[in-house]
Formats: sequence, C-alpha cells, structure tokens
Amino acid sequence: MIIAGLFLKANEVRVVTLTGERISHSVIAPKVTKFALLKNPTQTDVVAFIAQINGHVSEHAIDKLVLNRRATTGQGAGGAGTFLMEGAILATCACEVEFIHPATLRASDKKHNELKNCRPKTVDLGKAYDLAFECLS
Repeated sequence: MIIAGLFLKANEVRVVTLTGERISHSVIAPKVTKFALLKNPTQTDVVAFIAQINGHVSEHAIDKLVLNRRATTGQGAGGAGTFLMEGAILATCACEVEFIHPATLRASDKKHNELKNCRPKTVDLGKAYDLAFECLS
C-alpha cells in the first residue's frame, strides 16, 4: 500500500509518500515535498493546487492520503488556509482520505520510534512522515 502523509500548515502542504510496512518501508517521490496555495487564492489557484495533488496521487498510485486533524478551538486552531486546503482535498481527491489526531502521533512516536529510520530531519516533513507511517500496516 502506498500512503502519502500531508501535513497542512498555514497555506502549505508538506508531503511524504511511503510504501511498505512499518517494519520495512521506504520513501518514494522524495523530490516532491511541498504544495502551496496563495494566502488569498482565486478559484483558478485552488484548481491548480488540487491538480498538483491529484497529479501526485495518480503518478505514484497512492492508495490513501493521511492528513493532520486541525485544532478547532484554542491556541493553534486551524486557520482559513488549512480549512480551505482540507475542504478542497476532501471534495476532489479520488483516493481514501484519513485524519490523524496529533495525540495519536505522539503516542505512536513513543511506541515505534525505532522503526522510523528514514524520517526526514526537518520538522514539518517529519510530521508528514509520521502521518503516513501511522497508516502503514
């Protein structure tokens, strides 16, 4: 199964695509790490953004997209940019979309940290990796 972790933050989506199982997995498409949407997008901008994501999904035969669940209240609550990107992905993506809560990622990181041998060094790509890793079998 090929899974793409999409970490939504502000007006960007960080992407890490994994294949395999938790014990033995690898990163595919390492050159594709970010899709961006303008802060005040037009309809054309959103269509182009979705075309990029759908192109990545079809090019790499991705079975599932895994997104971070946005906070709805309190400090760090999801802003308009992540809300717009999340809605556009849900409405137009042909593959399965799943949401993972940050607390689930923290617990999984403690439990399976030794298996995450190809995790990217940057924080946002690391979070995208964790999202994809969570859905590996």
